[in-house]
Amino acid sequence: MKSRTGRWVAALLAGACAASADTNGVEALRAEVKGRGWIAFAARTEAGDLDLFVCRPDGSAKRNLTRTPEWNEGLPRFSPDGGRLLFRRIPRKETFDNNHHGAQGVLLLARSDGSDAKPLGAAGEFPWGTWSPDGRQILCLAPKGFSIVQLDTLATVRSFPRKGFFQQPAWSPDGGVIVGVANSFGESWSVARMDLASGESAAISTTDSCTPDWFPGGTDAIYSWRRPGQKGYGWTQLWRTAGAGTPPQLVYAEEGRHVYGGHVSPDAKYVLFTGNGVEDGDPANGGSPMGLMRLADAPVIGGESPAFRSLHPKAGRGPVLALPSGWEPCWTFSEAPGKP
Repeated sequence: MKSRTGRWVAALLAGACAASADTNGVEALRAEVKGRGWIAFAARTEAGDLDLFVCRPDGSAKRNLTRTPEWNEGLPRFSPDGGRLLFRRIPRKETFDNNHHGAQGVLLLARSDGSDAKPLGAAGEFPWGTWSPDGRQILCLAPKGFSIVQLDTLATVRSFPRKGFFQQPAWSPDGGVIVGVANSFGESWSVARMDLASGESAAISTTDSCTPDWFPGGTDAIYSWRRPGQKGYGWTQLWRTAGAGTPPQLVYAEEGRHVYGGHVSPDAKYVLFTGNGVEDGDPANGGSPMGLMRLADAPVIGGESPAFRSLHPKAGRGPVLALPSGWEPCWTFSEAPGKP
């Protein structure tokens, strides 16, 4: 019997084949994005460990960056200029916990092709380390609060209270706002924003939300939300919003698939995502197929999904490009990652 993920892959690939004759379908999208930089992601190797890989946005030219069978590696994030890569490394015998992965193991800094990788500290240091807009600092989040660390010296240049934020922070491209997952807005899984100048914070989504990230312009955020009112446990969907008090907009949903890891392309025209029939993106196993779609086509609903289509009768059916299985993808338009 096929797993939920297997059924989703088969359906998506079948849809891709059916659309191949349509110039406005999947093959047109594939050709459109092929030369637009590189995607980095963690994926299971044939040896069973997690390594970092890159591929073109159409899924071609997949290449292993790390080749470290004694380690598991994940959470790759390109620097704003695409020249460097942050990622975390844990011993192979350990498993990334998708609720604590940003605090596990060692944070490393490498060139974006995976070379010259160096640890920035000991295991557990620089938790949830993520890039500043200028690539000179990293933002970290620990139980004691936020810290901003200068990369060249590893000195903490600013500390401030976390105010209920506890994971997955991302620094806005304009440098003024943090978005992250918080538990101080009525629910334990809210997505919220914090103004760095004033320290004021407000919820974007107050129920069952996670994996937030920014649009390149720094005004809109993209995040995953398991919307209330679904039958049973429900399915996590991809949404966007311009901020607190702004009505959210559906990006992608599919019954039978939890959608996570939304990452917007550098030109704000496309979005990457992962997710499958198992909660939390399944990092303990093989990961899940990544998807890519145009934001101009949103909202898109995959599969039959009758309940979702009744809620969003104007939603389209794609196209959605099926990419290799991967976890926590990121995208750069730089050509540096493709240089072995």
